[in-house]
Amino acid sequence: MTIEYIDTKAELIRFCQLISETTWITVDTEFLREKTYYPQLCLIQVATDNHIACIDPIALSDLQPLLDIIYNPNITIVFHAARQDLELFYLLCGAVPTNVFDTQLAATVLGYGDQIGYGNLVKQCINVDLDKAHSRTDWTKRPLEQAQIDYAADDVRYLRDVYKLLCQQLSEKNRTHWLNEDFAILTNTDTYKPEPNNIWRKVKGVGRLKGVQLAILQRLAAWREHHAIKADKPRRWILKDDILIDLAKLAPDSIDKFSIIRGLEQRTIERNGQILLDQIKQAKTSDKDLWPTLTKPQALSRQQDAVVDALMALLRKYCEDQSIAPAAVATRKEIERMVGGETKLAILQGWRNEIVGHHLQDFLNGKLSITANSIQLNTQRG
Repeated sequence: MTIEYIDTKAELIRFCQLISETTWITVDTEFLREKTYYPQLCLIQVATDNHIACIDPIALSDLQPLLDIIYNPNITIVFHAARQDLELFYLLCGAVPTNVFDTQLAATVLGYGDQIGYGNLVKQCINVDLDKAHSRTDWTKRPLEQAQIDYAADDVRYLRDVYKLLCQQLSEKNRTHWLNEDFAILTNTDTYKPEPNNIWRKVKGVGRLKGVQLAILQRLAAWREHHAIKADKPRRWILKDDILIDLAKLAPDSIDKFSIIRGLEQRTIERNGQILLDQIKQAKTSDKDLWPTLTKPQALSRQQDAVVDALMALLRKYCEDQSIAPAAVATRKEIERMVGGETKLAILQGWRNEIVGHHLQDFLNGKLSITANSIQLNTQRG
């Protein structure tokens, strides 16, 4: 099948007219995010049963004919590991497509493994080994070589057969509905909105801080986020995480005290030193009741650890019954939180609750017991 390379408006309109009656399309994107805050969209690959195209958004100022198809609620848009692709479309349009299918999520509930890569899934599903020669391509460079175009097209070419196979398997195992909640999260615009005031939670090393230190970090991280967005530069180019942590811990109150912060460059002090001091001061003088806190799990007793062990054994049993990797359902830390009394856990939601979560709850509530022999673990109700 010929791969079309589309870099003119006329070609885009013609191609979109050709595929406008389809009920599904496979989509992938190539982007670069090394020197910017926002990803730079470099290529959009699209395939149907009868057509494959690589569309050049660098050459095309208007992608509306394609966007009309991608945002058509009557057409299923098939991705693998969709979140970063959907973020790009959110940035383009302020919304995400509403009818999305993610083969990585589907593969998880079908037992192919947790967060399986595209190449591995293609190999397992249709026994094709993908070429990895151009995985480090700079997709901003033009013109693209034919080998690069072929490589990019493979990301949607084989996704077609993978999608069909996974849909068939989901139907046969009556698991299609298991994906409803995960797909709803993918298509919720809130998933992609920046949250500067909460970004402090993602700063590496935040667990070492407490009290006013967290308040300082919250303000500094929010300032960095706003600055990175405005300048369209990576966060680390504004201030690295370890510097944010040291600023929060040491809380310098004058320009000359910035010298104790390892790695804080002089040019950063000259440009933003006073702003950083202001953020630190505002945090230190803010109402203590408004300081952010980290919820740290309560240490479990030895007896509770034994309960966790039992729940982990049940987790493995029920996952094996469904041919699903236990890591795709819950981690030990999440089971520990469950024993600690938490209920807002992924294992107690959606398909994870259906196959495992409610069984574990029944065990904790005395409605389910465990017996075993040298061959297997057994359960009994009542």
